[in-house]
Amino acid sequence: MTSTSPGGTPVNATTRRTVLVTGSTSGIGEAIATAFARDGADVVVNGRDPQRTDAAAKRIREAGGDGEIRAIAADVGTADGVRLLTDAAPDVDVLVNNAGIFDATPAFEITDEDWIRYFEINVLSGIRLTRHYAPRMVQHGWGRVVFISSESGVSIPKDMIHYGATKTTQLAVARGFAQEVAGTGVTVNSVLPGPTLTPGVGTFIANHFGDGIPFDEAERRFIAEERPTSLLGRLIRPEEVASLVRYLGSDGASATTGAALRVDGGVVNSIIP
Repeated sequence: MTSTSPGGTPVNATTRRTVLVTGSTSGIGEAIATAFARDGADVVVNGRDPQRTDAAAKRIREAGGDGEIRAIAADVGTADGVRLLTDAAPDVDVLVNNAGIFDATPAFEITDEDWIRYFEINVLSGIRLTRHYAPRMVQHGWGRVVFISSESGVSIPKDMIHYGATKTTQLAVARGFAQEVAGTGVTVNSVLPGPTLTPGVGTFIANHFGDGIPFDEAERRFIAEERPTSLLGRLIRPEEVASLVRYLGSDGASATTGAALRVDGGVVNSIIP
């Protein structure tokens, strides 16, 4: 059976590409994995919890596509977890470093332990995985690495500076890796989503405005009060982020590397990232 690759070109069983999306059991990660699966890619679904990872893989499989969908439970926020994942999937063609955590904490109450935990999960996970996979992509002459950063990396929220700082670091890391693999057929880029309607953000907004308020009203108030520069006027949907990542994982994105691309609904009041 012939299907379509992430780049839009026909592939068969011998040329089908493999895509790994970390933190793909819900939200943006699951939407990205689903988009590549529908294109016919083999997809590795990753999460920390085996049951949630298996359930996400089942949903992605049922969403369409004829590639292989594998579930690999591993905590990429640890060196052992990364080793477990890379042992189970030693080679991929597209790596999407999506795993991450966030919460709101007053600036002076963020502990050393929180700073370290955020760095290990949001930054070191992608560094470790890129360090493993990118040299193999170079050997093959083709590969795509995408870091899922955030508009918070260029517009630091005062109640989430530990999160914002890790997202800024991702931009530097991605640019540095892109320079290291220059001219090899491998690209490395960052994507900066704005406030996106994931389960975590939905819970965050519901808690922020309290019970009894319809979610569409809470969403409107959140954007108006917390992200007033949004040109979209609503939360972004995970599928909208996935569309940009899907492009970056394609053959058509061969001239886009070392870049930080926004899918933020215009929240960042700037003409550059």
